[in-house]
Amino acid sequence: MRSSFLSLTVFAVTIILFGWGLMVFSKTTGQKGEETLHHAIRRASVQCYAIEGRYPPNVEYLEANYGIRINRDRYDVFYSGFASNFMPDITVNQKQ
Repeated sequence: MRSSFLSLTVFAVTIILFGWGLMVFSKTTGQKGEETLHHAIRRASVQCYAIEGRYPPNVEYLEANYGIRINRDRYDVFYSGFASNFMPDITVNQKQ
């Protein structure tokens, strides 16, 4: 009886630790995805400026002309440009 209780307890602790590790891994992966997308949008914006002499008016322009792909189900992207000769503010947030 004591042996089966100990085995069940060890099994439960193992499952809990596995679930916790999976959540930590998922959160870390999401943060890396945000950073990667932010850097890709920034690089494409600078490339657009170098080629066209102006920053792109919006993210959709980058998607259409510079190969940026955004998973809209997973990320919200906020792209705000003051003027075509100023680097735009770029914010990427993972959806909850």
